[in-house]
Amino acid sequence: MKFTMSVAMSPLDQLADLAQVAEASGFTSVGLPDSLFYSETVSADYPYTPDGSRFWNAETPWVDPLIAVAAMGAVTRRIHFYTSVLKLGSRNPVLLARQVGSVANLTGGRFGLGLGVGWSPEEFEWCGVPYADRGRRVDEAIDVLRLILGGGMVEHHGQFYDFAKLQMSPAPAQRVPFYIGGHTEVALRRAARVADGWASAMMKYDDLRDTIERLHLLRREYGRENEPFEIQAVCIDRFGLDGYRQLAEIGVTDVITMPWMFEGIGSEAEIGPKQDAVRRFGDRVIARF
Repeated sequence: MKFTMSVAMSPLDQLADLAQVAEASGFTSVGLPDSLFYSETVSADYPYTPDGSRFWNAETPWVDPLIAVAAMGAVTRRIHFYTSVLKLGSRNPVLLARQVGSVANLTGGRFGLGLGVGWSPEEFEWCGVPYADRGRRVDEAIDVLRLILGGGMVEHHGQFYDFAKLQMSPAPAQRVPFYIGGHTEVALRRAARVADGWASAMMKYDDLRDTIERLHLLRREYGRENEPFEIQAVCIDRFGLDGYRQLAEIGVTDVITMPWMFEGIGSEAEIGPKQDAVRRFGDRVIARF
């Protein structure tokens, strides 16, 4: 089992210190969420809460995850990073390929790209991208990212993106893994078809187990059942050694967690108590798993 420390909604000046203590405490990765902005009103429900409301507000701190990875990668040596997940639908994949390639090279290959479509129509429209056809656009954007990050002189002529021969150098020295987020059937099929793994948002154990079983069926359907595949999970009703062992039994390979939350320490808290909580998690869970 791998363990990933999420830094969602933590103050920006804590990120480097949190990455260092996570590395020292045995975490495999740091997970970084993505939010472009907080719109005062939103015309769609947030898909991962029962009532569709957002659990953050206009003052909640967010950082561009790729910039954060570059900063944290500079003060660490072993720990990996991945976006969990970056909203691809509102971004241009050619520009994003340049950013991802830069981060992958600057961290010595310690970066994975977690991708989602995005749920907020405002994030699409206000970034100049139509909300309509977002799924097909994201599928093509993934193809563009793979093509450019693979290196060499490439061209693409598709429905949504079109460019003649170009090359971005240096290409990543090793293949950047792609992880797909989302709980819908379309998202699960996308993950099973093209990704190196799937990332959950907040899920209960039973729902997570059923979703993983569905992913196994879909991967067999696409002939990919024997390829390596990560299951990155945020489970809201299984914790501690016994809980994490139960998650491993149903196929979870990577638990995403925020150790300070188990001790009643909020995201806005000072850095010291958070660091202590990360160390205790490393001693009590990671070292004994």
